Amino acid sequence: MNRFFFIIFLFLSLGAKAQIFRPNQQIAPDESSLAIQYYQDGEYEKAVVLLEKLYAIPNNEAYFDIYFNTLLKLKRYDVAEKVVKREVKKNPQNDVYPIALGKLYQEKGDTQSSNKIFSDVISNLPKDEFKIRNLANSFYRFENYDFAVQTFKQGRKLLGNDQMFTFELLNIYRFKKDKPMLMQEYLDALGTMPQLLPQAEAVLSSIFEDKNDYQTFQTAILRKVQKEPDAEIYIQLLTWNYIQQQEFDMALRQLIAYDKRTKADGGTLFNAIYTFVDNGAYETAIKAYDYLLTKGKDNQYYLPSKIEMLNTKYNLRTNGKYTVADLDLLAKDYQALLDENGKNRNTLFAIKKLANLQAYYLNQPGSAEKELEEAIKMPGINDQDLGQLKLDLGDIYILTNQPWEAFLVYEQVSKQFEGQPVGNEARFRSAKLSFYQGNFEYSNAQCLVLKAATSQLIANDALNLSLLINDNIQTPADSNALKMYADAEMLLFRNLPERAVKKMDSIAIAFPQNSLTDAIMMSKARILIKANDFQKAADILKKVTEDFKDGIWTDDALFTLGDLYEKKLNDIAQAKIYFQKLITDYPGSMFSAEARKRFRNLRGDGV
Repeated sequence: MNRFFFIIFLFLSLGAKAQIFRPNQQIAPDESSLAIQYYQDGEYEKAVVLLEKLYAIPNNEAYFDIYFNTLLKLKRYDVAEKVVKREVKKNPQNDVYPIALGKLYQEKGDTQSSNKIFSDVISNLPKDEFKIRNLANSFYRFENYDFAVQTFKQGRKLLGNDQMFTFELLNIYRFKKDKPMLMQEYLDALGTMPQLLPQAEAVLSSIFEDKNDYQTFQTAILRKVQKEPDAEIYIQLLTWNYIQQQEFDMALRQLIAYDKRTKADGGTLFNAIYTFVDNGAYETAIKAYDYLLTKGKDNQYYLPSKIEMLNTKYNLRTNGKYTVADLDLLAKDYQALLDENGKNRNTLFAIKKLANLQAYYLNQPGSAEKELEEAIKMPGINDQDLGQLKLDLGDIYILTNQPWEAFLVYEQVSKQFEGQPVGNEARFRSAKLSFYQGNFEYSNAQCLVLKAATSQLIANDALNLSLLINDNIQTPADSNALKMYADAEMLLFRNLPERAVKKMDSIAIAFPQNSLTDAIMMSKARILIKANDFQKAADILKKVTEDFKDGIWTDDALFTLGDLYEKKLNDIAQAKIYFQKLITDYPGSMFSAEARKRFRNLRGDGV
């Protein structure tokens, strides 16, 4: 039996308990619970004996549902028919019993009789919202979902309101996985209830199985757009639908057409571009910003578009394969923006991005150091930004072979922002610097302090580094292998991934018995992710989860796999598998809460 159906029976039956304990009553106090237990266990012969006694007690109609359904399970149709017809005579105004009779005819295979009863009940509906809901709920109770839908639709006609019962119909369509009707109901509802858009996107993505579903929905949305070309909500929905199919340029085309048609200020398009960026569609995002810049400097989105276009170009140029020439042009764009608008707190983002390009991509760490040292002295910068600037400067001191200066900066920030995110980040960077230098004891001590950090990410990273150190300093050979791994991590810090991989590969040659295999695999997976080689990264991460079930990095690998399949490889089914495995097998992981949230969202819960 359907779980929802049983819960209703259970509730009604438990509600009846108070009625059966009367003087001179020949029923044991536990017979009600026992009957329900028998029913739940599928022991209908035992259940029916007790239920018949319970139902025979005057005013015990609350047992009707479970007793009637037990008779159906046992195919005792004649008894069931007598019971239900008796109730119809006793309660002619109660629609539950005619529906039960129709259900009985359905079970017997007499569809014509059952449908006639159901249709008659619906056709006799009064213009009363309460009675309409009751009748629909009665159909739902007996799993006659199609007639519940008919009831709500008839109710809409009677009440003259096509927006009535929207949520009830959405729930039924979703329960039945009736994709065509669910699509149509959302399309009809969104015109007057645009706040349903996030729910519609979540629910539809959870039941759509392939591109064909999205294309079917796309056709339906386009029909709506043709009828209501100025309705922004349908443009937003169409944009989402294109994005789900990775058709980013088509989404942009619709947004630009809408902006031109409505002579808008570009706000809808500007907000949509963040979705392109989140999905890695940087080229499409840049085209969108280029369009917004054509609106001129007086447009409110001109400067924000210019800034965001630079940031998008930064993401595009620094992810995957890039050329120094492209990065040099990008650096010049940032410099041009600073020359035009000056160096101040409003252009701090450009100073930081320019310094990052110089330090890690253009082999100009000295120039980056100068940029940040000057930025720290600028007036009007708040404490948090100042702390972050100092951390970035500390990192560049490492690149310019000034580790002691880096250590002093980290210590200064950690003390100034004790217990705050910036302070914890400074302490962790100090621990990482000590790790790079082979000072494992001090690094571990810093990590032990950070395990209680309020930031989950910092606490998790600190815990992993501490465990890595403790597991690999038991013997001189272990320590030497760990030192080689630390050197490789330092090369990654300096953005030299090819040299880092060579260093990691040499560890197994120098120390065949080392226990760093899973850590090395995780580092290689991160390198591949940064290079946008997501499938190869996923293959490595799977081996981590399979070969190192009790390892330090297994929960990290599972979470990263879930994230990759959800956001990069567009395989929601696989994403759910890895999030579910993390929740089930590693409930104590710091990723568990976020994995549970992501899993429920992918499954469509709570919407």
